[in-house]
Amino acid sequence: MRVLAVYIGRAQMRQDPGQNHLTAMARNAVEGPVAVGRLGLAGDEQADLSVHGGVSQAVYAYPSEHLPFWQTVRAQAGVAAWGEAIAPGLLGENLLLEGLRETELWIGDRLWIGRGDGTAPGCVLAVSEPRMPCNKFNAAMGFVHAAKLMQQSGFSGAYLAVIAPGQVQAGDAITLHPGPREVNLRDLFKARARRD
Repeated sequence: MRVLAVYIGRAQMRQDPGQNHLTAMARNAVEGPVAVGRLGLAGDEQADLSVHGGVSQAVYAYPSEHLPFWQTVRAQAGVAAWGEAIAPGLLGENLLLEGLRETELWIGDRLWIGRGDGTAPGCVLAVSEPRMPCNKFNAAMGFVHAAKLMQQSGFSGAYLAVIAPGQVQAGDAITLHPGPREVNLRDLFKARARRD
């Protein structure tokens, strides 16, 4: 399990057919270590703090294993060429992870990120909740059914709270320290999606 990439973004106005909105969905890759504070990564912003950000949504992590799915559905929707890779940070993620899917994460699990031996983490993050997609996700993906497909697939990614500030960078190892294991991340996402 490891961090494949680290992304940050700034809130900016985006013009889409029929609407203009402030968004920080477009994120850019960062080379080298990035400071992680209680409210997220240094240099990262959220456009609407009433629904994103804060202590429980400080960092958004997404499994790299889901990228082929989004690559295929974007091609099927006609907004990308077949075989066109997903642009870095397109899903709004701060951390692109390898080896940790929603079914393997539980609310309260802790991710020690840093040295491979797990004894001196660069930071410690806790799984706090799934990401619930909105219309801005549809706009970023380029087609109107993207949020619905996230709900149907269960490919939500995870919001993380910062337990121990520090730093993170691409290539960092992740050591999973299980929490109480009472609520699975994917199960919580599916329950919330049914409610919406």
